[in-house]
Amino acid sequence: VEQENLAKTITEVLYPNDNHYAGKELRLKQQYFFVSASLQTAIKKYLKNHDDIRKLPEKVVFQMNDTHPTLTVAELMRLLMDEYNLEWDEAWDITTHACAYTNHTIMSEALEKWPIELFSRLLPRCYQIIEEINRRFCIEIENKYPGNHDKVAKMAIIYDGQVKMAHLAICAGFSVNGVAKLHTEILKHQELKDFYEMMPEKFNNKTNGITQRRFLLHANPLLSEWVTGKVGDDWITDLPKIKGIEVYADDKKAQAEFMNIKYQNKVRLAKYIKEHNGIDVDPRSIFDVQVKRLHEYKRQLLNILHVMYLYNQIKEHPEMEFYPRTFIFGAKAAAGYKIAKLTIKLINSVADVINNDESINGKIKVVFIENYRVSNAEIIFAAADVSEQISTASKEASGTGNMKFMLNGALTLGTMDGANVEIVDEVGEENAFIFGLSSDEVINYENNG
Repeated sequence: VEQENLAKTITEVLYPNDNHYAGKELRLKQQYFFVSASLQTAIKKYLKNHDDIRKLPEKVVFQMNDTHPTLTVAELMRLLMDEYNLEWDEAWDITTHACAYTNHTIMSEALEKWPIELFSRLLPRCYQIIEEINRRFCIEIENKYPGNHDKVAKMAIIYDGQVKMAHLAICAGFSVNGVAKLHTEILKHQELKDFYEMMPEKFNNKTNGITQRRFLLHANPLLSEWVTGKVGDDWITDLPKIKGIEVYADDKKAQAEFMNIKYQNKVRLAKYIKEHNGIDVDPRSIFDVQVKRLHEYKRQLLNILHVMYLYNQIKEHPEMEFYPRTFIFGAKAAAGYKIAKLTIKLINSVADVINNDESINGKIKVVFIENYRVSNAEIIFAAADVSEQISTASKEASGTGNMKFMLNGALTLGTMDGANVEIVDEVGEENAFIFGLSSDEVINYENNG
């Protein structure tokens, strides 16, 4: 029973609040549990059809998405040495050919660091292995940059009482990638500059993507049918073929058909909002949408401040012309992220005031969609007129919501950040609404004021 309860504790809540010691300990236990189970399953599966563990990298790669699964490096070494009786050099050769690392964000909370005291107590063997990896890596750095102790301090895996998991992943991975062109450049020349200088061959870009089969074909059958009627169905498996509809851009009949489809999708979302939020919204209003994880750099606060400004303008100048707008938010906050939760509270408080003010004649409505997830996202993307992609430039690694909105015919309003840069390259600057500082200007401002 005790073992069963312990297993339940580890698997019951994914990403527990780690603002306190017990939360950190549970999170580290979780990460080790999932990593070890995955590795053991993969190795057993491999050995069913292959008898030489040394050839594992020919058939298997462990893709470490962000720093949460980077214990993979130490645990794979442990399994190879302790369970399969390999020597260090053999185990390290397999590990460095079977592990690859994707960095998903430059936010410091995602570049995990564990206190040595906690790590060594909970995972003594893994810590012992990381100590040896660190010792050898520091020798490599010293050989490459003789006498440069600053380099060692900045790049060491264990330093200043902490185990730095991103450093472990970069040291052991055969590939290190960012998830948008701009993000990868920032990694190479800012955040991971020292690693890029030492091992440039490891770094590459893989811009995040989405599947049109989920976010257009499945989520928006009306638009899918319309597109297929214009250009055939090859776009379902070869998305660039969708470019064929460009010839209809100035066709008045095609424009009317497209807008009618958008209207029907807005009616569907309005019905969902009425059922789940009890708010009446006008499908003829502009649907201005920001749905994504709640974070300060994603600037939901800036968006709601803009809504408050517009509301005050209408109150002060009731005669002003204003096309009705429905502002739709959807987000979740991390368990211990107080400012994010306060932002959700603010959005809902503003919604209460605006939605119940009859004097503005429904010119603005504000909706916070609860429990934002893929199933309701599909309804939201299909109905959006304006896609809010307003992160502080240089902070958004990529984003994929921007792509889902674009695929469903929404206009992008945002900063030159993450995958927005590549979207603007694709659609043309005249078809996106870009504002604010560039990533270089933001970085310069942060560094120099």
